[in-house]
Amino acid sequence: AAMWRALAAAPARALLRTPPARRAASLAVSPTAGPADERVETRVAGLSPGQPVTLRALAADERGRLFQSCAHYRADSRGELHLGTDASHGGDYTGVEPMGLFWSLAPAGMERPYQRLVPRNTSAPMKVEVLVHQGHSLPGSMPGPVMAKAEVQRLFTAPGVRRIRLKEGVVRGSLFLPPGDGPFPGVIDMYGDGGLIEFRSSLLATHGFAALSLPYFDFEDLPRILKDLKLEYFEEAAKFLQRHPKVKGPGVGVIGTGKGAELALSMITFLPEVVAAVSISGCSSNTVADLHYGEMTLPGLRFDMEKVTVSESGIFDISEALDDPMNPAHSSSVIPIEKAEGHFLLVVGEDDRMWKSSLYAELAIRRLRQHGKENFELLSYPGAGHRIDPPSTPFCQVAMDRVLGVPVLGGGESKAHAHAQEHSWGKIQEFLHLHLG
Repeated sequence: AAMWRALAAAPARALLRTPPARRAASLAVSPTAGPADERVETRVAGLSPGQPVTLRALAADERGRLFQSCAHYRADSRGELHLGTDASHGGDYTGVEPMGLFWSLAPAGMERPYQRLVPRNTSAPMKVEVLVHQGHSLPGSMPGPVMAKAEVQRLFTAPGVRRIRLKEGVVRGSLFLPPGDGPFPGVIDMYGDGGLIEFRSSLLATHGFAALSLPYFDFEDLPRILKDLKLEYFEEAAKFLQRHPKVKGPGVGVIGTGKGAELALSMITFLPEVVAAVSISGCSSNTVADLHYGEMTLPGLRFDMEKVTVSESGIFDISEALDDPMNPAHSSSVIPIEKAEGHFLLVVGEDDRMWKSSLYAELAIRRLRQHGKENFELLSYPGAGHRIDPPSTPFCQVAMDRVLGVPVLGGGESKAHAHAQEHSWGKIQEFLHLHLG
């Protein structure tokens, strides 16, 4: 009887016998909180050798809209993964991309497409959740079970950076001051799409610049739409920054993207306070709105809506629509940059589809050289699109245009664009430090 009992218990014991305990998968992202323009290190341990996993990143903007990305990896022979050395085999990007999960963040399936993930409030960190899922799941499909997760906080304002809202005189915007007594090199920061965009200024302050985020339409009591512009507004901003007790002087710098880049070129041309200009995807002629300064007017090149094409999915391509700056009929719109005493850094993506910024940079350089000037540097990036932002800013090939209210093609390929953002950001800071002290 004892023998029968032992035999009967054997299958039960077999069921209870668990395989040797394998440690659970773990995920480490470091630093867990750090500047939004710096890399993080992502490691996974506790997997089986060669195990397929999907890494996902999730983030929400201030309006609660969800953004996500994913990539497929395989554990090494030790059951580990390091995103700094191991390649993704699929998902939203491939290859060794330590920050790929961050720059490939895009609106989740249930969200409206073509939205940008950029912070409106730079004082709050952007929280990104990173997850490890079993198996390889395609973008947009249901991922496998979660094996490990971690949260990382991306900081746009370093501890000690002060943000001061401007209401003085006619100038609007926000001044970001680094911690400490200074004085600091001063930089004016402008975009092309209206409103107040602060995240580049707050990051510049993190790197030791006194940065003034300067809106010029569609903000507070500024004009609602982009029409006639007076350079006196920008002159007042430059004088305010130059005279600020925390700003080094004698001159200030300016950085701009799109229409903001072209305004940067006009500022360094006409305003003696400005001694260094970074033009990102700018035009060498004045565009859209006429620019007035005293008795002088630079007419704005116009967009010919007949030359805009719209894809079947409703995406607008405006790359051929701007008046040709090389047409002699438009010579009065050309910014006479040869008059500038300061230095230029021209940054362009060779696949910019918003407009022909590579060509415009060539025209600017040709004009400077015709006048015996070599006061410029060019950073030209194959495969990069229009909006070259600080590192790890999510790539947006098509984005909702604030001015036009429709999705507009900005161009670029995600990996090349991400690399352009990372490389140019260091070069921009070097350039500004060199010429502003």
